[in-house]
Amino acid sequence: MSTPTIVTFADGTVAGEGIVTRVESVGDGAVVVVDTTPFHPVDHTWPDQPGDSGTITVAGDAVAVTEALMAAISDEGEFAVGSEIPVKRGAEGWTWLVGHRIEGAVPASLVEGAQAELAVDGARRVELSRGHTACHVASLALDLALSDLWRKDPGEDALGNPDFEGRANQSSRIHEDGAVDEYRLGKSLRRAGFDTETLAATLADRAAQVNDRLAAWIASGATSRIEAEGPTIVDRRRWHCALPEGEAVILCGGTHVDSLAAFASITVSLDLSDPQLLVMTTVATPAR
Repeated sequence: MSTPTIVTFADGTVAGEGIVTRVESVGDGAVVVVDTTPFHPVDHTWPDQPGDSGTITVAGDAVAVTEALMAAISDEGEFAVGSEIPVKRGAEGWTWLVGHRIEGAVPASLVEGAQAELAVDGARRVELSRGHTACHVASLALDLALSDLWRKDPGEDALGNPDFEGRANQSSRIHEDGAVDEYRLGKSLRRAGFDTETLAATLADRAAQVNDRLAAWIASGATSRIEAEGPTIVDRRRWHCALPEGEAVILCGGTHVDSLAAFASITVSLDLSDPQLLVMTTVATPAR
């Protein structure tokens, strides 16, 4: 019986050791599973933050990990990776793992049972962590800037404001020092009581409100952290940020910086070229 992968990325760890438990040939390379890893994998059901890259070293042989991704094995022995996983993350009847994709030849030393050293590309991890934290605070600032456009209660976000993010977000893509979020402004949102016409007429002002709020939050130097319910890849993790308006807590499987002092600025632009689709582009500038 397989056991879930233990992960250490939640506290910012970027290096560690583990035992290789599986090497699966995939295409022109392989997916390597290790019992414990510092690598953050891309989620196959909500692929917002890319998987970490880095290296795995066994017996002095170092191979490049191009991407960490979710893997799973069913109780019947079916092994699946990434988008090929047929069930949602955490589904019963499956053991949940982190796979490390490598391309090209697999060293003879990289076999089941081998002791492995794992090292994440730390600079890229920090850039993705800034991008993810910026994405969350930008969405909270957007909810606040749009709060007067609701005629009905859509539910509350992590700060108690009307939850535009939760009701309208259809995709979120985090990258190094930034993110792009898409919000569907269709009939269902209008029926839910959202005033899309006023949004279109006041878009520039809304963007300015978001950016003003983000500047204030960065100036506060609010702390940011991940709280994990357990050590495995499928244990729930929550992002906490002690903003001036209160502590925001959001379920999140990604990585984050430990303070908004990590930013010189976070700014957004709002695009409504398609009247049915609001696109928010977030750009994070790191503090020097």
